Amino acid sequence: MTTKKRITLREVAEAVGVHVSTVSRALGPNTRHLINSDVVEQVIRASRQMDYRRHAAAYSLKTNRTKTVGVIVPDITNAIFPPMIRGIEDSLSTAGYLAIVGNTDGDNERERTLLDTLVGRGIDGLILASVERKDDVFDLAASESIPIVTVNRRPDRDSVHSIVHDESEGVRRALTHLVSLGHRRIAMIAGPQTLSTGAERYAAFVQSRSSLNLDSDESLVAFAQAYNESAGEHCVEELIAAGHTFTAILCANDRLAVGALAALSRRNLICPKDVSVTGYNDMPMVDRIDPPLTTIRIQQYRMGFEAGSMLQKLMNGESPAQVVVLPVELVIRSSTARVLDGR
Repeated sequence: MTTKKRITLREVAEAVGVHVSTVSRALGPNTRHLINSDVVEQVIRASRQMDYRRHAAAYSLKTNRTKTVGVIVPDITNAIFPPMIRGIEDSLSTAGYLAIVGNTDGDNERERTLLDTLVGRGIDGLILASVERKDDVFDLAASESIPIVTVNRRPDRDSVHSIVHDESEGVRRALTHLVSLGHRRIAMIAGPQTLSTGAERYAAFVQSRSSLNLDSDESLVAFAQAYNESAGEHCVEELIAAGHTFTAILCANDRLAVGALAALSRRNLICPKDVSVTGYNDMPMVDRIDPPLTTIRIQQYRMGFEAGSMLQKLMNGESPAQVVVLPVELVIRSSTARVLDGR
């Protein structure tokens, strides 16, 4: 079997009739603006026809860049992350970057191991969706001068660049919706408080509860140890076992809400007739469950795309906004209803 000969930059240049440096600039997303657009078009067309492939190792030696970016997520099975990763990849690909995705399963030690591996491979930047509020991974990245952007979550550090959503507004809208339906005894399944989304959504619940003149009853709050279905089930069982009465549950994410629905069904409580339930994120398929879930919609794809764009600016030495806060939207479906008389 014969090995196909690699086409060189010089051969592309000879085919177009320009200098090698012109071809190099024309094929570089960050330098092609320096070349006449007609020449750029000719070079790109010739490189495709000749099946030219840039030699990544040689490029790395020349520029000290690998054109790779690490992306670390806490749970690849969580349906909000694939659209986010797609957004990151689409954003990075415009500048010729490749995303290497790692999954931590919510394990801090695994996160550090992944980071060590990615740093060893010479990544140019890092996007973290797995970060906890107090996380030491930033020290390692800083020691290697690796730009970092966190997405969906942010740490308790002022210097970190982040793409997040308006958590306070999301919780306020969900809680206001429940109150408008006549609910007064509203429980909350809060997310893990080690995560910014868990802490901020719980703080927003406390604040909105007060502004809506609801009782400040902390016995109606159950804290989940993870953002998954089993944690949602456990929290509902905990609330019911303690004898607390409530007509609605505000959940800190959709997976907790799916678990809450399962626990209510097991207790022969019908949603929304007996208990209304809201989620957060509007992850794919929650409009297909029974009943379809009322939730707060976040911009999953856009969040990833914005993170990729912000990281590119950092890698190019620019100074983008420190934190970008994206708007949210209340999506009303059949899991919430007006309180029945006597409840």
